[in-house]
Amino acid sequence: MPVTDDEIREKYLERAIRELNSLTRSLQSCAYCPRGNLMPVLGSGHPQADIMLLKYSPLSSEIEEGVAFYGRSGGALMKSLKRLSIDPLAVYGTLCVKCPVGDPSLADPACIARVVEEIAIVQPKIVVVMGEEAFSIVGQLDIPLARELRPVIGQVQQLTPTIDALYVPNIDDSLDEQDAKRAFWDAFRALGDWYAAQPPY
Repeated sequence: MPVTDDEIREKYLERAIRELNSLTRSLQSCAYCPRGNLMPVLGSGHPQADIMLLKYSPLSSEIEEGVAFYGRSGGALMKSLKRLSIDPLAVYGTLCVKCPVGDPSLADPACIARVVEEIAIVQPKIVVVMGEEAFSIVGQLDIPLARELRPVIGQVQQLTPTIDALYVPNIDDSLDEQDAKRAFWDAFRALGDWYAAQPPY
């Protein structure tokens, strides 16, 4: 009996979940970053999301819950996604620095490089790079077939032959001040145009 498209999708999803679980275990047992007894802050969202949100390092609310984009930034993003008619199930959020170290620059480079593995597992169609530090990290990662991104806020660029990128301000810096909120929204709005232009299959 022929295999249906749904069955194929289900197998890919199962594999992505398995691989993310394996990545989680290796992150939790990693001893390279000086994080003490605190657990790493893990990515969250759909394991095969079209959209990957990438921030530099976690805030205290994310460290407490152990989940990226937990707290105010997550709430603000959910409102923004709703405004742009983007299904939250099409989104996965993660961090460059997953370990809650006092100074993110102390994070082990091999640990940060795991973002490449995460991108390979999720296989997003676009990575939303949030803030200068995250933008700098993406430029240093060994992503297969990656092009150098231009530091242009709010413009969709091609990162690899199959993945686009959108550079926006850091959401965490955009929550309290009106001009910063506006600058983030002006840049992030480009994601809505990108999403609306995607084929419905």
